[in-house]
Amino acid sequence: MGEGDRAEPLERLLNLVGLLLETPKPMTFEEIRRVLEPYGQSNPESAKRMFERDKDVLREFGVPLELVDVDVWGTEQGYVIPKDRYYLQEIAFEPDELGALLVAAQSGGQDPAAEAGARKLLYGADGGILAGLAGGPLASGSDARSNLVHAAAEAAQELRRVRFSYRTSQGQEGERDVDAWAMVFRGGHWYLVGSDRDRDDVRAFRLSRIVGELADAGEGSVPPERFRAADHVQSGPWVAAGDDRATVLFSPARTWWALSQFPGATQVGTDDEGWTIVELPMADEDATAALLLEYGPDAVVRSPASLRDAVIARLEAIGA
Repeated sequence: MGEGDRAEPLERLLNLVGLLLETPKPMTFEEIRRVLEPYGQSNPESAKRMFERDKDVLREFGVPLELVDVDVWGTEQGYVIPKDRYYLQEIAFEPDELGALLVAAQSGGQDPAAEAGARKLLYGADGGILAGLAGGPLASGSDARSNLVHAAAEAAQELRRVRFSYRTSQGQEGERDVDAWAMVFRGGHWYLVGSDRDRDDVRAFRLSRIVGELADAGEGSVPPERFRAADHVQSGPWVAAGDDRATVLFSPARTWWALSQFPGATQVGTDDEGWTIVELPMADEDATAALLLEYGPDAVVRSPASLRDAVIARLEAIGA
């Protein structure tokens, strides 16, 4: 068994799909190898064979994985999955229809075809009320309370304004005032996506971090034209979405790669020594810490302290 075979095949395929959906430009196989651990095994020929098998599997299931020119000169080619061909068109549901589909998706009944159909309707509608990776885990595997899932789905369906208390991954709790627009299911978690009125920005809130219940605050706003809920909840273990942010310094030589590796990363300035200050979306500290270790001395965590501690702990474990 090769090194890359230690990763679960389904997890590897989902990570590959997530990466190629979110990449700002086509990625060469070597770039993919540097990001996704299973393809980074020491034997490049074995890694390439695994990648070729995975490509065939994804295409067999209808995933439009394409090989296109990286630049206008066509000197190099890379892989990408066009979002407009991958996601289903937007589907709108009445509140009672939405409730019925949620029940069907979570029922665990004896009709796999019906369950699969409900799942496609709920999670395949990229711009609709419920969105996610087609074929992903069912809602019953989520860490969110079912009554909260239903309340959030209803608020999004009816475009209501809601208030709630929210706890970030660093344990900071505060009030949120949000125009609910859609819900997304990613990586075993439900997210409410909408316009954060206090921050004047579109944000995604993980339902399992909502403290208490949603409070209806009246009529909300309509999402802008071409709004896509899934764009605000990044997929894959390397990124996340919502209020959680990390601030990391990258050396000038590695900044370009960091900005391409972490979708949603924002360059916010430079320090006195010329290092780039970057804000990263972050919810899973362990996954973020593992990726930052790949940069060695070219990355320094400024905040939060918990992420810095996670990086240090991994470094100590390696040196032990």
